[in-house]
Amino acid sequence: MVDDQEDIREIMVRMVARLGHEAVEAEDGQHAVEALSADRFDVMLLDLSMPRMTGEEVVRWLRDHPEVAPDLRIVVVSAWAGDKRPALHELGVDAVLPKPFRKQQLVDLLDELSTRT
Repeated sequence: MVDDQEDIREIMVRMVARLGHEAVEAEDGQHAVEALSADRFDVMLLDLSMPRMTGEEVVRWLRDHPEVAPDLRIVVVSAWAGDKRPALHELGVDAVLPKPFRKQQLVDLLDELSTRT
């Protein structure tokens, strides 16, 4: 879970953990890149508006370094992603989850991502 707002990260991590998944937090895009370089993850829940390195910059970095996380599923979680959907789709973002969202939307999305090949 990558978000610069600590309260949002904590809520998301708890939700993901309650769904039976392990969750790791990153407070901004730079920390996300460091975590992705050090470990393997299946899904990244990523905010767009962050200091040091935005969510879009993280996705671009991943596309420039495909060896880092070739199978990573990227979900942008943002209240402001609407106008950026075409660019995000072009970058290969798997899904956009608009803030605020309901727990069931997250459950459905994680289920969908886990069944995609």
